Amino acid sequence: MLTVDFSKMNLKPGARVLDAGCGPGRHLSEAFRRNGVQVVGIDINPEDVVKTRNILRLMEKEGEGGKGPWGVCVGDITKLPYPDVAFDVVICSEVLEHIPDDRKAIVEIIRVLKPGGLLAVSVPRFFPESICWALSKSYRNEPGGHIRLYKKNKLINLLESAGVSCISAGWAHALHSPYWWLKCVVGPKNKNHWLVRLYHQFLVWDIVKRPWLTQLMERLLNPLIAKSCTLYLKKERN
Repeated sequence: MLTVDFSKMNLKPGARVLDAGCGPGRHLSEAFRRNGVQVVGIDINPEDVVKTRNILRLMEKEGEGGKGPWGVCVGDITKLPYPDVAFDVVICSEVLEHIPDDRKAIVEIIRVLKPGGLLAVSVPRFFPESICWALSKSYRNEPGGHIRLYKKNKLINLLESAGVSCISAGWAHALHSPYWWLKCVVGPKNKNHWLVRLYHQFLVWDIVKRPWLTQLMERLLNPLIAKSCTLYLKKERN
């Protein structure tokens, strides 16, 4: 399940991509499929880094990668271990809402982006996420969870103040919002409730099969209840 639209990235052989807060590798593995693209992932969670490394190794073994070099490591995106202007594309998907010092993280991910490079940032959309917060105090106070809500324009202003310009924005995963509302009603950790299990099965089926009807439903619902807001920004040239 991708939140970032790779068609907006124009990835060419030799391009260097950083996934800052790569998690278990859903976006990094997609970038790795591109021919000759070098991918680098960093995440603060060692277990996610191991998962990502295993996925990329398996893709490499099965010939599913684009044959570009890759690497993943454990690290803090507020202190990136990379030189200035090292990457053509930086992805930061569903990360900033977890970080106490989001401004410092933003400065860092823009520091390592080349002038003219593309930054793709996604965060939970304000309206659906605010419903989750209203429905469940435990969801709101989950350790390691979401510590802030972003409104689109305020996030754009925050990012642009650090040296990038927003060129487009989009929505994603409208069908996932009701799932999280349901989890908040029955308890965020209650995975065994029959409605939660049924809806989860539906989402997995939709991700795998991608039937035209649910794709159409999501496109129609995204402007209203998309779970994620995705911004595409370009770093200003010196």
